[in-house]
Amino acid sequence: MYFLFAWRYFRAKKSAQAINIIAWVTTAVIGFATCCQLLVLSVYNGFEDLVQSLYSSFYTDIKIVPAKGNTLTLDERQWQALKKNEFSSSVSAIAEEKALLQNGELQTMIKLKGVDSLHRFVAGISGKVIKGKYDLGSKDEPGMVIGLGVQQAAGISLDPSFATEPVVVFLPKKGDNGSDPLSSLSEGVIYPKGVFVIQQEFDNIYAITDIDFVKTQTRMASNEFSAIEIKLNPNVSEKKAIEYFQKIAGKNQKVLSRYEQNSSLYKTMQLEKWFIFAVLCLILIIAAFNMISALTMLVLEKKKDIAVLKSFGASITQIRNIFLSEGLLLGLMGTGFGMMTAFVLGFIQQKTGWIKIQGESFVIDSFPIRFLYTDFIIIFMSSMMIVLLASWLPARRAGNEKISNQM
Repeated sequence: MYFLFAWRYFRAKKSAQAINIIAWVTTAVIGFATCCQLLVLSVYNGFEDLVQSLYSSFYTDIKIVPAKGNTLTLDERQWQALKKNEFSSSVSAIAEEKALLQNGELQTMIKLKGVDSLHRFVAGISGKVIKGKYDLGSKDEPGMVIGLGVQQAAGISLDPSFATEPVVVFLPKKGDNGSDPLSSLSEGVIYPKGVFVIQQEFDNIYAITDIDFVKTQTRMASNEFSAIEIKLNPNVSEKKAIEYFQKIAGKNQKVLSRYEQNSSLYKTMQLEKWFIFAVLCLILIIAAFNMISALTMLVLEKKKDIAVLKSFGASITQIRNIFLSEGLLLGLMGTGFGMMTAFVLGFIQQKTGWIKIQGESFVIDSFPIRFLYTDFIIIFMSSMMIVLLASWLPARRAGNEKISNQM
């Protein structure tokens, strides 16, 4: 009933044309704000998916790291328990250390990550090789796959027309506290085999090689590792898997999910996303002031109608609800139109990529879009809340109109 009155008031001719103009402007501003909110959140969702897909090539589903220090140890029982269970499909041992890479006169600091033969099934680095091949060699004849940034910094050539020249890596020896700094470093010759491109954070610092080579150079024990990386079976519970692996690894190790391995990045992205959402809510608040003006003028326009309704027994609450419904009607029209517009524009962007990203260095050429139903709910609820608060003051004034002044 209340929305019926509200709809009739909205469509009815007013003595002042400004009331209609302000009402339509209010609806348009609400629509514009909700459209912007939904598009911005959807673009952030798209970029979040993109970042996750890029980082998933490097970060694994589960990673076990030492709670203290740089290395962890696993006995045979623990190792077998990590490999043979309902949660893991592949398990890879890691030996990682900072190293100095030297190619002739050029030098650069890198993180040399030694991995075993199963690592290509745990992470997706092998699928990101753009030049050469994914070949890690062996302990005695180690190969190396390097990031594009490392290749450029060290001036390494992988021209198939010429034989690849070996490079030298210097690694710290574990437990060597001699007075001579040079004696605490091991020197090894390694052959670059391929170049990968994932993301600059990895491309500029990482090189991948055989785990036995790194462990030999750094004097790690056979049961000593920097980390254990695990790929989960499809459709298993990540929470249960973490609990299981934590029980196996013991209290001296930490078991990290993919999110926890790089939580700062995901937290920053979420903070940026909702900060922009809050800024765009200011547009809705501006629209709320227009709504207050439109409804206040409508209350003045409908003084006689209010008096008639009260004379027929309408309560203060019922009068208020009529004008609250008027405000909600404007909000619903604006929000609905804005969401539909955003969905159509987003769908077109998904299919055609008509809005391009400026520059040529990014991994995609157009803005990614991903709609989440939770974003629709949050935007709708926030819009309705602001509209309801803006409608309350004029509705309260309408309910307090005196009959004696109108008859």
